[in-house]
Amino acid sequence: MPLTEVALGIDIGGTNTKIGFVDRNGVCLADSSVPTGEDDVDGFLPRLYKAVDKTLLPIRDRVKLLGVGMGAPNANYYKGTVEKPTNLPWRELSPLCDWVSEHYKVPAKITNDANAAAIGEMRFGVAKGMKDFLVVTLGTGLGSGFVVNGRIAYGHDGFAGELGHVTVNPEGRMCGCGRRGCLETYVSATGIRRTVYKLLADHTEDSEMRRVSFDDLDASDITQAALRGDKIAIEAFEYTGRILGLKLADVMALLSPEAIILFGGLTKAKEILFEPIQRHMEGNMMPIFKNKVKLLSSGLTGANTAVLGASALIWNELEG
Repeated sequence: MPLTEVALGIDIGGTNTKIGFVDRNGVCLADSSVPTGEDDVDGFLPRLYKAVDKTLLPIRDRVKLLGVGMGAPNANYYKGTVEKPTNLPWRELSPLCDWVSEHYKVPAKITNDANAAAIGEMRFGVAKGMKDFLVVTLGTGLGSGFVVNGRIAYGHDGFAGELGHVTVNPEGRMCGCGRRGCLETYVSATGIRRTVYKLLADHTEDSEMRRVSFDDLDASDITQAALRGDKIAIEAFEYTGRILGLKLADVMALLSPEAIILFGGLTKAKEILFEPIQRHMEGNMMPIFKNKVKLLSSGLTGANTAVLGASALIWNELEG
Protein backbone atom coordinates (compact mmCIF):
# COMPACT_ATOMS: atom_id res chain seq x y z
CA MET A 1 0.00 0.00 0.00
CA PRO A 2 1.54 3.38 -0.99
CA LEU A 3 2.42 5.83 1.74
CA THR A 4 0.28 8.94 2.15
CA GLU A 5 2.31 12.09 1.53
CA VAL A 6 1.90 14.62 4.33
CA ALA A 7 3.12 18.03 5.42
CA LEU A 8 3.81 18.89 9.03
CA GLY A 9 2.00 22.06 10.07
CA ILE A 10 3.27 23.92 13.14
CA ASP A 11 1.52 27.00 14.53
CA ILE A 12 3.60 28.70 17.24
CA GLY A 13 1.51 30.86 19.53
CA GLY A 14 2.38 32.89 22.58
CA THR A 15 0.77 30.29 24.86
CA ASN A 16 0.49 27.02 22.90
CA THR A 17 2.04 25.51 19.80
CA LYS A 18 -0.24 23.36 17.63
CA ILE A 19 1.11 20.62 15.40
CA GLY A 20 -0.45 18.28 12.86
CA PHE A 21 0.20 16.08 9.84
CA VAL A 22 -1.95 17.14 6.88
CA ASP A 23 -2.40 15.51 3.47
CA ARG A 24 -2.80 17.32 0.13
CA ASN A 25 -6.58 17.54 0.56
CA GLY A 26 -6.44 19.26 3.92
CA VAL A 27 -7.20 16.15 5.98
CA CYS A 28 -5.38 16.26 9.31
CA LEU A 29 -4.31 12.69 10.07
CA ALA A 30 -2.91 13.40 13.53
CA ASP A 31 -2.60 16.52 15.63
CA SER A 32 -1.71 17.70 19.13
CA SER A 33 -0.33 20.70 20.96
CA VAL A 34 2.47 21.58 23.36
CA PRO A 35 2.84 24.63 25.62
CA THR A 36 5.12 27.16 23.94
CA GLY A 37 6.44 27.91 27.41
CA GLU A 38 8.53 30.72 28.77
CA ASP A 39 11.95 29.30 27.91
CA ASP A 40 14.07 30.49 25.02
CA VAL A 41 14.05 28.91 21.58
CA ASP A 42 16.85 26.50 22.54
CA GLY A 43 14.64 25.10 25.28
CA PHE A 44 11.51 25.13 23.12
CA LEU A 45 12.82 23.12 20.17
CA PRO A 46 13.58 19.84 22.02
CA ARG A 47 10.05 19.90 23.48
CA LEU A 48 8.59 20.58 20.05
CA TYR A 49 10.51 17.71 18.43
CA LYS A 50 9.41 15.35 21.21
CA ALA A 51 5.75 16.35 20.74
CA VAL A 52 6.00 15.93 16.95
CA ASP A 53 7.52 12.45 17.33
CA LYS A 54 4.74 11.43 19.74
CA THR A 55 2.05 12.75 17.38
CA LEU A 56 3.59 10.94 14.42
CA LEU A 57 3.89 7.58 16.20
CA PRO A 58 0.36 6.18 15.46
CA ILE A 59 0.63 6.96 11.72
CA ARG A 60 4.38 6.62 11.21
CA ASP A 61 4.17 3.45 9.09
CA ARG A 62 1.66 4.85 6.60
CA VAL A 63 2.85 8.39 5.84
CA LYS A 64 5.79 10.08 4.13
CA LEU A 65 6.79 13.55 5.35
CA LEU A 66 7.49 15.96 2.46
CA GLY A 67 7.96 19.27 4.25
CA VAL A 68 7.23 21.49 7.24
CA GLY A 69 5.13 24.66 7.19
CA MET A 70 5.16 26.99 10.18
CA GLY A 71 3.25 30.01 11.39
CA ALA A 72 4.82 32.21 14.07
CA PRO A 73 4.78 35.81 15.29
CA ASN A 74 7.26 38.12 13.54
CA ALA A 75 8.19 35.39 11.09
CA ASN A 76 10.13 36.46 8.00
CA TYR A 77 9.16 34.34 4.98
CA TYR A 78 12.16 35.48 2.95
CA LYS A 79 14.79 34.66 5.56
CA GLY A 80 13.08 31.74 7.32
CA THR A 81 13.54 33.49 10.64
CA VAL A 82 11.57 34.66 13.67
CA GLU A 83 12.72 38.19 14.50
CA LYS A 84 12.18 40.06 17.77
CA PRO A 85 8.86 38.37 18.67
CA THR A 86 7.05 40.58 21.19
CA ASN A 87 5.20 37.71 22.89
CA LEU A 88 8.00 35.12 22.96
CA PRO A 89 11.15 35.24 25.14
CA TRP A 90 13.37 34.31 22.20
CA ARG A 91 16.57 35.86 20.89
CA GLU A 92 16.31 38.73 18.44
CA LEU A 93 16.76 36.47 15.41
CA SER A 94 16.09 32.72 15.31
CA PRO A 95 16.72 30.87 12.00
CA LEU A 96 13.89 28.45 12.66
CA CYS A 97 13.56 27.11 9.11
CA ASP A 98 17.22 26.11 8.97
CA TRP A 99 17.01 24.30 12.29
CA VAL A 100 13.76 22.47 11.56
CA SER A 101 14.78 21.56 8.01
CA GLU A 102 18.07 20.15 9.25
CA HIS A 103 16.30 18.13 11.95
CA TYR A 104 13.71 16.53 9.66
CA LYS A 105 15.75 16.52 6.43
CA VAL A 106 12.89 18.07 4.44
CA PRO A 107 12.15 21.62 3.21
CA ALA A 108 10.69 24.05 5.76
CA LYS A 109 8.94 27.39 5.28
CA ILE A 110 7.65 29.94 7.77
CA THR A 111 5.43 33.03 7.78
CA ASN A 112 3.27 34.78 10.33
CA ASP A 113 0.11 33.06 11.48
CA ALA A 114 -2.24 35.37 9.57
CA ASN A 115 -0.42 34.83 6.28
CA ALA A 116 -0.57 31.09 6.93
CA ALA A 117 -4.32 31.40 7.55
CA ALA A 118 -4.72 33.26 4.25
CA ILE A 119 -2.88 30.55 2.34
CA GLY A 120 -5.00 27.96 4.14
CA GLU A 121 -8.19 29.74 3.09
CA MET A 122 -6.95 29.87 -0.52
CA ARG A 123 -6.11 26.17 -0.57
CA PHE A 124 -8.68 24.58 1.76
CA GLY A 125 -11.25 27.23 2.75
CA VAL A 126 -13.67 29.89 1.48
CA ALA A 127 -11.08 31.66 -0.70
CA LYS A 128 -10.71 28.85 -3.24
CA GLY A 129 -10.52 30.47 -6.67
CA MET A 130 -10.01 33.99 -5.26
CA LYS A 131 -6.97 36.08 -6.18
CA ASP A 132 -7.53 39.25 -4.12
CA PHE A 133 -8.68 38.96 -0.52
CA LEU A 134 -7.75 39.71 3.06
CA VAL A 135 -7.77 37.44 6.11
CA VAL A 136 -8.06 39.09 9.53
CA THR A 137 -7.23 36.91 12.53
CA LEU A 138 -8.88 38.01 15.75
CA GLY A 139 -6.93 36.35 18.54
CA THR A 140 -4.87 37.75 21.40
CA GLY A 141 -3.84 40.38 18.86
CA LEU A 142 -5.02 41.21 15.36
CA GLY A 143 -3.16 39.61 12.46
CA SER A 144 -3.73 40.01 8.75
CA GLY A 145 -2.77 38.31 5.54
CA PHE A 146 -3.18 40.21 2.25
CA VAL A 147 -3.45 38.18 -0.95
CA VAL A 148 -2.90 40.24 -4.12
CA ASN A 149 -3.20 38.60 -7.52
CA GLY A 150 -3.05 35.16 -5.92
CA ARG A 151 0.07 35.76 -3.83
CA ILE A 152 0.73 36.83 -0.26
CA ALA A 153 1.96 40.43 -0.08
CA TYR A 154 5.22 40.19 1.90
CA GLY A 155 6.74 43.54 0.95
CA HIS A 156 10.45 44.02 0.34
CA ASP A 157 11.48 42.85 3.83
CA GLY A 158 8.99 40.04 4.54
CA PHE A 159 6.87 41.94 7.08
CA ALA A 160 4.18 43.68 5.00
CA GLY A 161 0.50 43.57 5.86
CA GLU A 162 0.42 44.41 9.58
CA LEU A 163 -3.12 45.76 9.77
CA GLY A 164 -3.14 45.26 13.54
CA HIS A 165 -0.56 48.02 13.86
CA VAL A 166 -2.19 50.78 11.88
CA THR A 167 -3.07 53.66 14.20
CA VAL A 168 -6.59 54.22 15.51
CA ASN A 169 -5.62 56.91 18.01
CA PRO A 170 -2.02 58.15 18.41
CA GLU A 171 -2.75 58.94 22.06
CA GLY A 172 -4.76 55.78 22.65
CA ARG A 173 -4.18 52.44 24.31
CA MET A 174 -0.64 51.17 24.89
CA CYS A 175 0.31 48.36 22.51
CA GLY A 176 2.76 45.50 23.04
CA CYS A 177 4.76 46.79 20.07
CA GLY A 178 5.67 49.90 22.08
CA ARG A 179 3.39 52.32 20.25
CA ARG A 180 0.01 53.75 21.22
CA GLY A 181 -3.40 53.35 19.67
CA CYS A 182 -2.75 50.37 17.39
CA LEU A 183 -5.83 48.70 15.92
CA GLU A 184 -5.21 45.44 17.79
CA THR A 185 -5.47 47.23 21.15
CA TYR A 186 -9.15 47.80 20.28
CA VAL A 187 -9.99 44.91 17.95
CA SER A 188 -8.80 41.60 19.42
CA ALA A 189 -9.60 39.31 22.33
CA THR A 190 -7.44 41.51 24.54
CA GLY A 191 -8.86 44.70 23.08
CA ILE A 192 -12.50 43.81 23.69
CA ARG A 193 -11.71 43.01 27.33
CA ARG A 194 -10.26 46.50 27.69
CA THR A 195 -13.35 47.93 26.01
CA VAL A 196 -15.70 46.09 28.39
CA TYR A 197 -14.00 47.52 31.46
CA LYS A 198 -14.06 51.01 29.99
CA LEU A 199 -17.80 50.63 29.36
CA LEU A 200 -18.38 49.24 32.87
CA ALA A 201 -16.66 52.32 34.29
CA ASP A 202 -18.62 54.73 32.10
CA HIS A 203 -22.12 53.21 32.50
CA THR A 204 -24.32 52.10 35.36
CA GLU A 205 -26.29 49.30 33.68
CA ASP A 206 -26.22 45.93 35.34
CA SER A 207 -23.99 43.43 33.59
CA GLU A 208 -22.95 39.90 34.43
CA MET A 209 -19.38 41.00 33.70
CA ARG A 210 -19.35 43.32 36.73
CA ARG A 211 -18.91 40.20 38.82
CA VAL A 212 -15.79 39.03 36.97
CA SER A 213 -12.29 40.40 37.51
CA PHE A 214 -10.30 41.64 34.52
CA ASP A 215 -7.82 38.77 34.86
CA ASP A 216 -10.61 36.18 34.90
CA LEU A 217 -12.65 37.61 32.01
CA ASP A 218 -11.88 36.32 28.53
CA ALA A 219 -13.30 37.02 25.10
CA SER A 220 -15.46 33.89 25.11
CA ASP A 221 -17.19 35.15 28.29
CA ILE A 222 -17.97 38.44 26.53
CA THR A 223 -19.26 36.58 23.47
CA GLN A 224 -21.56 34.40 25.54
CA ALA A 225 -22.80 37.40 27.53
CA ALA A 226 -23.60 39.23 24.28
CA LEU A 227 -25.47 36.21 22.91
CA ARG A 228 -27.51 36.20 26.14
CA GLY A 229 -28.40 39.86 25.60
CA ASP A 230 -26.03 41.59 28.04
CA LYS A 231 -26.13 45.27 27.01
CA ILE A 232 -22.52 46.05 27.95
CA ALA A 233 -21.26 43.05 25.98
CA ILE A 234 -23.35 43.98 22.96
CA GLU A 235 -22.08 47.57 23.14
CA ALA A 236 -18.50 46.26 23.32
CA PHE A 237 -19.03 44.37 20.06
CA GLU A 238 -20.64 47.46 18.48
CA TYR A 239 -17.60 49.53 19.43
CA THR A 240 -15.22 46.84 18.19
CA GLY A 241 -17.13 46.47 14.92
CA ARG A 242 -17.16 50.22 14.34
CA ILE A 243 -13.40 50.56 14.67
CA LEU A 244 -12.64 47.52 12.50
CA GLY A 245 -15.23 48.60 9.92
CA LEU A 246 -13.61 52.02 9.61
CA LYS A 247 -10.18 50.51 8.99
CA LEU A 248 -11.53 47.95 6.52
CA ALA A 249 -13.08 50.82 4.55
CA ASP A 250 -9.53 52.19 4.26
CA VAL A 251 -8.31 48.78 3.06
CA MET A 252 -10.93 48.86 0.31
CA ALA A 253 -9.57 52.18 -0.94
CA LEU A 254 -6.06 50.74 -1.07
CA LEU A 255 -6.54 47.23 -2.45
CA SER A 256 -10.21 46.62 -3.30
CA PRO A 257 -10.23 42.94 -2.28
CA GLU A 258 -12.97 40.58 -3.41
CA ALA A 259 -13.50 39.31 0.14
CA ILE A 260 -12.51 39.99 3.73
CA ILE A 261 -12.40 36.80 5.78
CA LEU A 262 -12.56 36.92 9.57
CA PHE A 263 -10.84 34.15 11.52
CA GLY A 264 -10.59 33.51 15.27
CA GLY A 265 -12.48 33.25 18.51
CA LEU A 266 -14.29 36.60 18.33
CA THR A 267 -16.14 35.43 15.21
CA LYS A 268 -18.19 33.10 17.43
CA ALA A 269 -20.27 36.18 18.23
CA LYS A 270 -21.53 35.91 14.64
CA GLU A 271 -23.90 38.73 13.64
CA ILE A 272 -23.30 40.62 16.88
CA LEU A 273 -19.80 41.26 15.48
CA PHE A 274 -20.32 40.95 11.73
CA GLU A 275 -23.29 43.33 11.46
CA PRO A 276 -21.57 46.43 12.94
CA ILE A 277 -18.40 45.70 10.95
CA GLN A 278 -20.39 45.53 7.71
CA ARG A 279 -22.45 48.61 8.57
CA HIS A 280 -19.51 50.82 9.47
CA MET A 281 -17.33 49.52 6.64
CA GLU A 282 -19.95 50.19 3.97
CA GLY A 283 -20.91 53.49 5.57
CA ASN A 284 -17.36 54.82 5.35
CA MET A 285 -16.30 53.58 1.91
CA MET A 286 -15.78 55.68 -1.17
CA PRO A 287 -18.93 55.26 -3.29
CA ILE A 288 -17.11 53.33 -6.04
CA PHE A 289 -16.29 50.53 -3.57
CA LYS A 290 -19.69 50.13 -1.92
CA ASN A 291 -21.39 46.72 -2.02
CA LYS A 292 -18.45 45.07 -3.78
CA VAL A 293 -16.71 43.18 -0.98
CA LYS A 294 -17.88 39.98 0.72
CA LEU A 295 -17.44 39.79 4.51
CA LEU A 296 -17.00 36.10 5.29
CA SER A 297 -16.29 33.79 8.20
CA SER A 298 -13.34 31.43 7.87
CA GLY A 299 -13.87 28.20 5.97
CA LEU A 300 -11.21 26.45 8.05
CA THR A 301 -13.23 24.71 10.72
CA GLY A 302 -12.43 22.43 13.62
CA ALA A 303 -9.74 22.37 16.25
CA ASN A 304 -6.81 22.25 13.82
CA THR A 305 -7.48 25.34 11.68
CA ALA A 306 -4.11 26.92 12.49
CA VAL A 307 -2.36 23.68 11.55
CA LEU A 308 -4.17 23.59 8.20
CA GLY A 309 -2.95 27.10 7.44
CA ALA A 310 0.64 26.28 8.35
CA SER A 311 0.62 23.08 6.30
CA ALA A 312 -0.87 24.92 3.31
CA LEU A 313 2.22 27.14 3.24
CA ILE A 314 4.53 24.21 2.50
CA TRP A 315 2.07 22.49 0.16
CA ASN A 316 2.04 25.68 -1.92
CA GLU A 317 5.83 25.69 -2.01
CA LEU A 318 6.10 22.01 -2.92
CA GLU A 319 3.52 22.18 -5.70
CA GLY A 320 4.49 25.57 -7.12
